[in-house]
Amino acid sequence: MDKVAIFVDVQNIYYTTKQSYQRHFNYSAFWTQATANRTVIGAFAYAIDKGDSKQLGFQKILKNIGFEVKLKPYIQRCDGSAKGDWDVGITLDVMEYAAKADIVILLSGDGDFDLLLNKVGSTYPVTTEVYGVPALTAPSLINAANRFIAIDDKLLL
Repeated sequence: MDKVAIFVDVQNIYYTTKQSYQRHFNYSAFWTQATANRTVIGAFAYAIDKGDSKQLGFQKILKNIGFEVKLKPYIQRCDGSAKGDWDVGITLDVMEYAAKADIVILLSGDGDFDLLLNKVGSTYPVTTEVYGVPALTAPSLINAANRFIAIDDKLLL
């Protein structure tokens, strides 16, 4: 069986599914689809920690599915904007796991990751898959992936 490593940009998936479909992403359905006939060597969900009970419940669900949840504190700036970007953390983990995986799966629509997938694909004998909301996934990211899987009804709650 192929060895797969999964990386979820939780904030990106939350906001893109909410904006496009007014629904939540179904992590259980995703897990079933993405791991079928594959061995999971790493599965990470990158999120922002606000510490509220609803969020803690969501993190527990992710852990029960099989994800390691990585958290950064929620930072509110003086101007009212917020910070909580995981791009560098995701990049470092993808680079580490690409060396030992057959398949790298990224859940994000963020075009900044196109450079990462291009680098991983040219450096390691790995297949890259991107799951994203079609209308809100950067074309450059879609093009950088070996396979793009559209988030649609079967992956939504």
